[in-house]
Amino acid sequence: MIIFALVVASITLVVGLAAVAALRRLPSLRLQLAGLALLAVLLPLAAVVLSGILMFTSEHDLAILGVAAASSTVALVAALLLARSVTRPLERLRSAASGVARGELGARASEEGPRELAEVAASFNEMAENLEELFDARRQLVAWASHDLRTPLSSLQAMLEALEDGLAEPDRYLPAMREQVQVLGSLVDDLFELARIDSGALTLELREAQLGGLVESCVRGLAAEAEARQIRLAARVDNAVPPVRCSPEKIERVLYNLLTNALRHTPSDGAVAVVVQTARDAVQVTVEDTGDGITPEAARRMFDRFWRGDRARSRDRGGAGLGLAIARGLVEAHGGRIWAESGRAGGARVSFTLPAA
Repeated sequence: MIIFALVVASITLVVGLAAVAALRRLPSLRLQLAGLALLAVLLPLAAVVLSGILMFTSEHDLAILGVAAASSTVALVAALLLARSVTRPLERLRSAASGVARGELGARASEEGPRELAEVAASFNEMAENLEELFDARRQLVAWASHDLRTPLSSLQAMLEALEDGLAEPDRYLPAMREQVQVLGSLVDDLFELARIDSGALTLELREAQLGGLVESCVRGLAAEAEARQIRLAARVDNAVPPVRCSPEKIERVLYNLLTNALRHTPSDGAVAVVVQTARDAVQVTVEDTGDGITPEAARRMFDRFWRGDRARSRDRGGAGLGLAIARGLVEAHGGRIWAESGRAGGARVSFTLPAA
């Protein structure tokens, strides 16, 4: 009896494994689930019927077959319904993916259905949203970069034509032409720096440095501009601040970008301050001003490239909208983070952290 049971169990196992391998070759999930349901019912039944035929003849064989047929039918219907509940969300997800592949970046998948499929749809929607933002940023980059390049180029072309036609003396336009060339060079440098940051090709020569010296150097470099704008510029450095491991020239560029932005948005008789203090295992640098403050949208988007909260005013004050994007990339490359918020007494506060050495 035991040997017979082992033989039947072995045959059932082999047949089951072969059937599962065959089911995996079916072309659709619906057919695979239906085949699995039938296999789960018919395989144990076949083993029971085989045992009954070999061991004894039962007068209830017909009843057993009827129960088996009913069970198989119920299992098949249940498998088809389950397959439909699984394949419908998959079909919607496939349709959304096809839309994104055709360039319809606004296509989204329904997040209904089983939990696993809903999580997949949510991840897909997040990916599609990021792709849409990326393509929007690329379009804005091309449009705004073209605009910011066209303005100095048009000025240079007009001045060159005036010189060629003898309508002006070279000494009159040479300083203005030099200024426009510097604007072009600065914009090209910013675009190149962003390209290096995005591609991961940015190299940092890290060494220990005191942020106090870097801050004071930047403040001295912008003192003349602050005085011309009638803005008070000061630095407050905590004596207990530890050194940081950074690339000093890159951090100087971050400070210069933040201070320049603060000076542009601070009215006359205002103030801009740089505060350096310890924050747990990092050093925090905050640039705060007494301007009009920032909105929640500005705090969220001001580090996006070419973004301007007030485009007309920003163009009048200069700047291509790349300084804060570069600052974020450089800070994150050092392992820090950067954020913006409204000041306690008005104005704006832009802070970033660097790991302490």
